[in-house]
Amino acid sequence: MEKRKLEVAIIGAGMSGLLMGIRLQRAGIRDFTIYEKAERVGGTWRENTYPGLACDVPSFLYSYSFEPKLDWSHRFAPGAEIQSYFEGVAERYGLLDRIRFGHEIEEARFEPASARWHLRARNGAESSADVLILASGPLHEKHYPDIEGLDRFEGACFHSAAWDHAVPLEGQRIGVIGTGSSAVQMMEPLSEVAGRLTMFQRTAQWIMPTDNVAYSEEQRARVRRFPLLARLTRAAYKLLFDTISVAVVQEGWGRRLLTKRCQDYLATVSDPELRRKLTPAYAPGCKRLVMSNTFYPTLEKPHVDLVVEGIERVEERGVRTKDGVLHELDVLVLATGFDAHAWGVRGVVGAHGKSLQQAWAEGTRSYRSVAMPGFPNFFMLVGPHSPIGNLSVIDVSETQSAYVVQMLEGLRAGRGKAVEPRADATRAFHDELAKAMSDTVWVTGCNSWYLDEQGVPITWPWSARRFRREMRRPRLEDWAFTGA
Repeated sequence: MEKRKLEVAIIGAGMSGLLMGIRLQRAGIRDFTIYEKAERVGGTWRENTYPGLACDVPSFLYSYSFEPKLDWSHRFAPGAEIQSYFEGVAERYGLLDRIRFGHEIEEARFEPASARWHLRARNGAESSADVLILASGPLHEKHYPDIEGLDRFEGACFHSAAWDHAVPLEGQRIGVIGTGSSAVQMMEPLSEVAGRLTMFQRTAQWIMPTDNVAYSEEQRARVRRFPLLARLTRAAYKLLFDTISVAVVQEGWGRRLLTKRCQDYLATVSDPELRRKLTPAYAPGCKRLVMSNTFYPTLEKPHVDLVVEGIERVEERGVRTKDGVLHELDVLVLATGFDAHAWGVRGVVGAHGKSLQQAWAEGTRSYRSVAMPGFPNFFMLVGPHSPIGNLSVIDVSETQSAYVVQMLEGLRAGRGKAVEPRADATRAFHDELAKAMSDTVWVTGCNSWYLDEQGVPITWPWSARRFRREMRRPRLEDWAFTGA
């Protein structure tokens, strides 16, 4: 029996979108288009170019399992090297001809009569497809802080994900708002050029010490000669991160070890007042762990300040804190992260005229992180309830993309024109998920991007191994095919 031809639209040419394209090619589904708002592939690694940018997942774990890179320069790869890797993958797998650059999809609407998705881009271009796959990820819409006077600042001011490389930094008074991974990574390189460097901290972060060693040319040559070394290294790191994933979702020795490691590193801060300011009021892992072994030593430099008083407003000459002090600055960096709950296109409208945002008005939900009832032939990569807490997101996307391909095979085989998860199956999944959340570290008393507006974690409350096991094969009884 001849298989049905499917037209597939993928939104986003970052890590997940490129991966999905390769998966489709390997499954014999060649009629697909990747829509990308920018002019290059790469996603977050294209957007972020701030000083000190590096992955917080080991390099050998942060590459596709089927396309290993054998000559990483560091244990935690610099951002430019990762961007180059994805550009190379897109070229090697012939994906560039499948990508419509400069096409930011503003609306994607499912038409029940034709069982097709109709897409409209910001530039006015329209198209349609049988299947829509959202691969834009949770960390792509920049979050700007709601601080009075930001537009009054007379110096240079920009978001960390829109770094202005034309701004001179040598000898300047630089302020950094934020204490997440981006802020922590940029502090050491900024301290090497700044005349004065000030970090404005709202919430202290737990820091996991990591030494980002550079691999020698001899080591890199050895891995190129013996690729098995790369596979073994990847497997070892995967085991380590699987252990960390258990620590955050389950009380036990793993969580105690994680806590002690972070506490011991905090104890290395010699200034007791600085150490007090850096001590979080929540358990390690409640927020995403920040990896660094340079942050604490940087803060102890004489020309570096940590300000914990709240920000009152931004003025022409700097930042005024609530204690009345004006911190005069030449450059202000907003390392304030992303709107982690703005998955992809805000104009995704399902079969009943309801948008994703409307469907999520009372809490961000999904069926096993990949689909939503009421949205036929619609799939997500790294969607709500993906295990994105201190894991390699590539591992997550590989698991999800393989699952999606299996669902598409059902459509190709003629089981129906459209498929979506059953509402009762989705509710049952969420009942189980909500019950499991009580054991996780995310509900122990911190405010993080892991939580939705109702304070419910949007992550996976079980181990990484369970995620891979449960996503190995779809439970077809949880899905409804229509229009056979």
